[in-house]
Amino acid sequence: MSHADLNLRADVLVIGGGPAGAWAALTAAKGGAKVVLVDKGYCGTSGATAPSGTGVWYVNPDSKEREKAMQSREALGGYLADRGWMKRVLDRTFENVNQIAAWGYPFPKDEIGVSHRGTLQGPEYMKLMRKQIQKAGVRILDHSPALELLADEYGVAGAAGINNQTQEAWRIEAAAVIIATGGCAFLSKALGTNVLTGDGYLLAAEAGANFSGMEFSTAYSLAPAFSPVTKSAFYTWATFYYEDGTVIEGAGSQKGRSVIARTLLTQPVYARLDKVDEMMKTAMRKAQPNFFLSFDRLGIDPFTQKFPVTLRFEGTVRGTGGIHIVDETCATQVPGLYAAGDAATRELICGGFTGGGSHNAAWAMSSGYWSGEAAARFAIKQGSYASNRNAQGLSRASGVPKQPIVSSDAPDSQEIVKAVQNEVFPYDRNWFRTGVGLKASLDRLDSIWEEIKQGIGAKDGNVTRIREAAAMTATARWMYTSGLERKETRGMHRREDFPTIDQKQHYRILSGGLDHTWAKPFVDQNPKSPIRERIVL
Repeated sequence: MSHADLNLRADVLVIGGGPAGAWAALTAAKGGAKVVLVDKGYCGTSGATAPSGTGVWYVNPDSKEREKAMQSREALGGYLADRGWMKRVLDRTFENVNQIAAWGYPFPKDEIGVSHRGTLQGPEYMKLMRKQIQKAGVRILDHSPALELLADEYGVAGAAGINNQTQEAWRIEAAAVIIATGGCAFLSKALGTNVLTGDGYLLAAEAGANFSGMEFSTAYSLAPAFSPVTKSAFYTWATFYYEDGTVIEGAGSQKGRSVIARTLLTQPVYARLDKVDEMMKTAMRKAQPNFFLSFDRLGIDPFTQKFPVTLRFEGTVRGTGGIHIVDETCATQVPGLYAAGDAATRELICGGFTGGGSHNAAWAMSSGYWSGEAAARFAIKQGSYASNRNAQGLSRASGVPKQPIVSSDAPDSQEIVKAVQNEVFPYDRNWFRTGVGLKASLDRLDSIWEEIKQGIGAKDGNVTRIREAAAMTATARWMYTSGLERKETRGMHRREDFPTIDQKQHYRILSGGLDHTWAKPFVDQNPKSPIRERIVL
């Protein structure tokens, strides 16, 4: 038994309190499981969804509408998405959104009273989800990041962590664990992503799980240079300019992000939302009020005045890569371990390209629902809580120290984070990839990983900072190892040395490893299978 300050037992432990974690906890509880949810922040306000307005891939069950919805991004994603999974997600999302309406979410209505359910306001949505999971009897531990999974020879058996406010250690024994910790935005200051540092990826890897689609992680979102708000849909109505006021040709096209990124390598880029009429201005402010906050504070009218823009890195939050799932329950290859939301690969419905909201929101609520449903069944089948299993912590698998080192020679976690950011933020290293550049970055990241294992410090003494630095380093290594393996340009993965799609590489790529990272392609042996599962050696 652990010497933790708080010891609990549950059927299902959910790690992460965003939409995926909330749906997982709620569904598991309604399936008869005793559920505990731990969140690094405050469940209901932390994460990328909570402070934002988001679109939802909500499509009426009409065959023509569904066909159009599925076709909409297939080409952008390099035709790696799976129609079977798309249909499942569309069905589940339709049911879940209608359930949200039944709970009382105030969806807007048009002039004839028709409810429009294609968007959700994050604050109201997540406040409602917290209320529902509490009503279902889920115990919530806020400000309580997981630091390691627990396991024995039969599979995962819970997790251990710390309360960042009280510094009290906790240990939760559970028969099933769902990782719903979101993606990794590498502390880029994008809105709502300060808690999204890839922690769940590291937990999963230490348990033996693999990843899929990590090369599709070059997600940069347009944002004002002075703001963290990465809601980029409004830039459809923008014109982009050089500093001298000349229009940047092609910046507003489908491939405009690449034009902007290349321009930002040498000079500033400015935007103005000058293609908007008066009616649309009102609609924009109503739909995304937080988009305008920074402008209003600075006295800038974005419709008439040019303002500097940047491309802020959001990694796997808006990328598609994540923990590899092996079946329709969102299980990993580790017994008792499931993944949902941004923590799980989204290739199944997006292929090699995604963006904000829409498919992301649909995947969060759908994968959360399925993982919660399956985890409850798995746990209850065990007949009792995961007690007397003598489960051990898995952080030893990575060799990442459990405590900050106290030494004047040891690098601080902030230095490690900065070093990792220097490899993943620059456009000429990550957006415009080459084999030489990826290998050079990977060599430096491997050195950083070895440095972490030797021990690093944390100025605030918080062990969470050590795990964050290690998780970001590991995530970047899987990204670039997969990027080296995919020698073509497909989806959001762009190789300057292989600028076209290679039809022979029409497959997904698995990756993994801790001290030694690896990546391998895999294809589907069964054409009717909803997931390509066979590793190609």
